[in-house]
Amino acid sequence: ARDERGCLDPYPRINDLFVRARVPGPSVHGRQATQQATMSRASQLRAILSAPGAVPMPSCHDALSARLIEQAGFSVAFMSGFSTSAAKLGRPDVQLITYSEMLEQARLIQEVTTIPIIVDGDNGHGGPLNVKRCLRGFRDAGVAGILLEDQVVPKSCGHVQNKEVVSRAVALAKLRAAVLARDETQSERDRIVIIARTDSRQAVSMEETLWRIEAFCKVGADMVFCDALQSLEEMGAVCSLAAKYGKPVLANMLESGKTPILSLEKVSLLHLADVLASDLALLLAGGTPSRRRH
Repeated sequence: ARDERGCLDPYPRINDLFVRARVPGPSVHGRQATQQATMSRASQLRAILSAPGAVPMPSCHDALSARLIEQAGFSVAFMSGFSTSAAKLGRPDVQLITYSEMLEQARLIQEVTTIPIIVDGDNGHGGPLNVKRCLRGFRDAGVAGILLEDQVVPKSCGHVQNKEVVSRAVALAKLRAAVLARDETQSERDRIVIIARTDSRQAVSMEETLWRIEAFCKVGADMVFCDALQSLEEMGAVCSLAAKYGKPVLANMLESGKTPILSLEKVSLLHLADVLASDLALLLAGGTPSRRRH
């Protein structure tokens, strides 16, 4: 496949998902931009998540990539731990990058953008007290949302083998700590959005995944995410369960990943709220990986 300039496009399926979905977001000029300027980024994100349909969310790793995402017309971006570790350290996503380094990168991104930014909080960088400190730091930096997962320390990239997750009790204790820190903000609409992620599909089983997704919803997560789901049936099961609690669901779709890459229309039918197709800029810079067909 080739792009509009006639150049070979190494990621036609991901790029097609984005191009067809580009609509004016909070950064557009006029009355909508004025209204958005009076809202916190967390409240902007909550408004986006409350609207029907799926929202594509590209990954950024620094201030420049975040600005390019906003200028391209996307309404939300995700600061990926995978891509930030690769760009900043030249190292893989195995929790070598620290909380303070991620926080500093988030602050720089916040300074040059106006759209909501969701950050990768990994596993909170420790126990429940670390989770609280992590969330408070990103909240105070103005970040709109934070993704927190249930992997052990050190964690690894979501689509690799041999992952391990913490026990149910530890996972819920850390999420409860995050919820308590989130609720320190008096206005509900201005509270940072917590995306609770489980990696138990690969580490344990699909049954464990569904148990954790339901528990995360009950504890108070604003949104849920199971990485590396392997079929439409699994994606549908997670979405149906989360819908019982009125929670939106995030999907991570990337070339050579385990999760099927779907059109935005199919994603919307599954009631997925955000579609994260991550790290394209870094993958293009590093060369084209092998691609899975579905």
